[in-house]
Amino acid sequence: MAQSRRALEYLHPDNLSVRTAAAWMLGVACQLQGDRAAARQAYTEAICNSQAIGDNNITIMATIGLGNLEETANRLYMADQSYRRVLQLAGDLPLPATCEAHLGLARLCYEWNDMDAALEHGQQSVQLARQIENTEGVIASEVFLARLKLVHGDVAGAAATLAKASQSVRQHSLVNRMPEVAAAQVLTLLHQGKQTAAAHLAQTHELPISKARVHLAQGDTSSALMVLELLRQQLGAKGWEDERLKVMVLQAVALHSHGVKDKAVKLMGDALTLAEPGGFIRIFVDEGMPMVRLLSDAAVHGIKPDYIGKLLALFEAEEQQSEDVSDLPPAIPLIEPLSGRELEVLQLIAQGFSNREISERLFLALSSVKGHNQNIFGKLQVQRRTEAIARARELGLL
Repeated sequence: MAQSRRALEYLHPDNLSVRTAAAWMLGVACQLQGDRAAARQAYTEAICNSQAIGDNNITIMATIGLGNLEETANRLYMADQSYRRVLQLAGDLPLPATCEAHLGLARLCYEWNDMDAALEHGQQSVQLARQIENTEGVIASEVFLARLKLVHGDVAGAAATLAKASQSVRQHSLVNRMPEVAAAQVLTLLHQGKQTAAAHLAQTHELPISKARVHLAQGDTSSALMVLELLRQQLGAKGWEDERLKVMVLQAVALHSHGVKDKAVKLMGDALTLAEPGGFIRIFVDEGMPMVRLLSDAAVHGIKPDYIGKLLALFEAEEQQSEDVSDLPPAIPLIEPLSGRELEVLQLIAQGFSNREISERLFLALSSVKGHNQNIFGKLQVQRRTEAIARARELGLL
């Protein structure tokens, strides 16, 4: 940061090529230090100058940084535009920024509950990261894909993916990635009912939100509320809007479970007000039945009726879908069994590989892979990859 500022101070105003690089580097440094306002200013200057001199590389790198900042400010639609702009500028070039743009879009699509698009972008991100040997990108993408597996009920698959990511972090000494891996592992352990292991992991890596989740799983709402209230104050002082919203949502759930329902409903109303402009969905839905009860109470008070109605309708749809799936006997044989090649393709689909990756691994034309996909979907009587994976697991094919 110091050297970048010195460069910008001494460089001639017309020396845009070097000033552009210095401004971008200052943005990166400020972002890593958590000074998001200064980072935004630096990235904006870098983009302005790089466009003036036609430096596409700096434009791409500064735009991906700006997209990250927009996402952390809960301006999801603006972040979406930035990430798509990066892909447009990069074209077919396999760049770290391209991986990051796909991963950013995957997170946004997930939050907007577009699971198929989230899976597609997540797979493209990990594919590109592997192609250019970007280990950090591979880890980040695998953590996201593990989160998707968890949502779809594949707890064992999520745990295996995260164990692999954790091993990569240690092997390559990428300690900055460990907190996000550990946070995802805590969620997985809680799904497995392993509260002691989850508590140890949250404590080891000093993850306050994860600690609060462990306390809630243990029924200790008082401890959860103490952690969350302190964290919310700290985040408010920093101006970190994304983390503050996460804490508000979890704090509202904890208050409601603690029996302080009026305060919980008011806080949920504040969280909904902050979340609605960005179209947030999963931040609420992922909390499960405690959130259903809280939103139902909020609806009685006339808070955000359209928004709450949409969220409750989604809860109901997911519950119905879960019941429909559970009603299907897992042992029912297929009318027409999958061929050996189709089973190979299905296995790779379940591992998160894209159609292009499958074609390369199996030495098949891309059109042939797409044809196998259609046959698999038809035989399993599904429409999407995620449904195919779920159905195949019911039938014992995976």
